[in-house]
Amino acid sequence: MTLLAQSGVGFKPQHFQAIQALAPKLGFFEVHAENYMGAGGAPHARLTALRQDYALSLHGVGLSIGGSDALNPDHLARLRVLCDRYEPDSFSEHLAWSGHGGEFLSDLLPLPYTDETLALVCAHIAQVQDVLGRRMLLENPSTYVLLEQSTFSETQFLMEIVRRTGCGLLLDVNNVFVCAINHRTDAQTYLADFPFDAVGELHLGGHAEEMLPSGPLLIDAHGAPVADPVWALYADVLARTGPMATLIEWDNDVPDWPVLQAEADRAQSEIDRAAEVRLARAS
Repeated sequence: MTLLAQSGVGFKPQHFQAIQALAPKLGFFEVHAENYMGAGGAPHARLTALRQDYALSLHGVGLSIGGSDALNPDHLARLRVLCDRYEPDSFSEHLAWSGHGGEFLSDLLPLPYTDETLALVCAHIAQVQDVLGRRMLLENPSTYVLLEQSTFSETQFLMEIVRRTGCGLLLDVNNVFVCAINHRTDAQTYLADFPFDAVGELHLGGHAEEMLPSGPLLIDAHGAPVADPVWALYADVLARTGPMATLIEWDNDVPDWPVLQAEADRAQSEIDRAAEVRLARAS
């Protein structure tokens, strides 16, 4: 299954009562899979209620797809149970690593884009897709260093992963902007080489900014509204993809529901505008 070309938001328990009362017009809710790997309780009661009225996207943060360790079979098994229970329209993970030697590092860390890591990532994705019995989406990362071992550009690396595994891609537009600023590169040049045919979902989120002697450093903090330059970049992406399911990520300093709804409404307006443009061109 695939998500419809509508906006969605990351579900936060403090918004549950407002969602139940207002029945907002949204395409889907996304949750972090690892928060729902228990057997029951209030989290599952709320998620079950949401799933009756909305599509669901599961977003993993703990598989360590790019790590050198083997994937944790218990984690994969719990993920399969979760997917079977809620039948999400999308499952995604990150092009990153977060564990080593059996220790979980609670962060999404960069990896070098080499033949060795390409083979490792592809093997892990193939394993995930086999266990889950579904196509997964892989998200482009936000990064703060460039690794000199890399022999592929990031877009080349993603393109080859798609070719070898048949997975899809989750294009995080804020991550593209963050990386372009941090590495003093050009976001449009990155997008010009991106394999848009494989994209199944878009993400938008807010970032934090610090000023270093060398210039600005952006942190993919998910704790603020989407910045205006990211909205502009998002419009450019929709011009390439057409209408596309889009998630608003806001995981820290979570606002009251109307603020989050307004961000989703703005994304939906951009999606609708992209649909109108595509329809006009076809007529």
